[in-house]
Amino acid sequence: MFALFNTAQSQELILEEHFDGNQLNEAIWNYELGDGCPDLCGWGNNERQIYAKENVEVKDGKLVLTAKYDGTTYTSGKINTKETIEFQYGTIEVRAKLPIGKGVWPAIWMLGNDISEVGWPSSGEIDIMEYVGKNPHEIHTTLHTPDSHGQSINTQVTTIETIEDGFHVYKCQWTKDFIKFYIDGVLVYTFSPEVKDDSTWPFDKPFYLLLNLAVGGNFGGPEVDDSIFPQEFSIDYVKVFKN
Repeated sequence: MFALFNTAQSQELILEEHFDGNQLNEAIWNYELGDGCPDLCGWGNNERQIYAKENVEVKDGKLVLTAKYDGTTYTSGKINTKETIEFQYGTIEVRAKLPIGKGVWPAIWMLGNDISEVGWPSSGEIDIMEYVGKNPHEIHTTLHTPDSHGQSINTQVTTIETIEDGFHVYKCQWTKDFIKFYIDGVLVYTFSPEVKDDSTWPFDKPFYLLLNLAVGGNFGGPEVDDSIFPQEFSIDYVKVFKN
């Protein structure tokens, strides 16, 4: 099931994606492919994977991003809604099941739609969910802003012993005053700096959504357990409400 809705009223559903069928809806989702070279090799984080279309599947009512290793090369999947679904303020809700093992780095996140013009971190980044297999049970929620210079100073690490078991709901509520993050309906972090300017709050503009499964990298860690592959990052649904 896939639906787009009129956004005339406050907090209205503009995207509801349940990944029915057997292929990705390319009217909404863009593939990101390759290793980031030559402009951003390793995707700016020394990540090991090459993104490929065949690692993105829609099956059994789920979006499945699969990280693989063939003994030489790591491949995985990454998609985004750049220039298709972009919005300023709203609520994003994603129900997903994590991959596990040392080296996996799945993420649900957002980037400012002006990133091609202003670069990163001036674009701003909203990390709704990041998980690194080297640190089991921990979910990271982070905001990247120009004043943080790429460091994760605006962040919260939430420990949930059962987070690897089954599906969980990750939600972000974004307004002009604050950004709040929830896991399974429980508020885990609120970001609302007293001074909101271009340096501390690059969040008063449209953003787009990204879903990906990285391997290794600066955050995922230099050590990768090759015996864990393949690993799947499975997404049950994505909902976006625009304020």
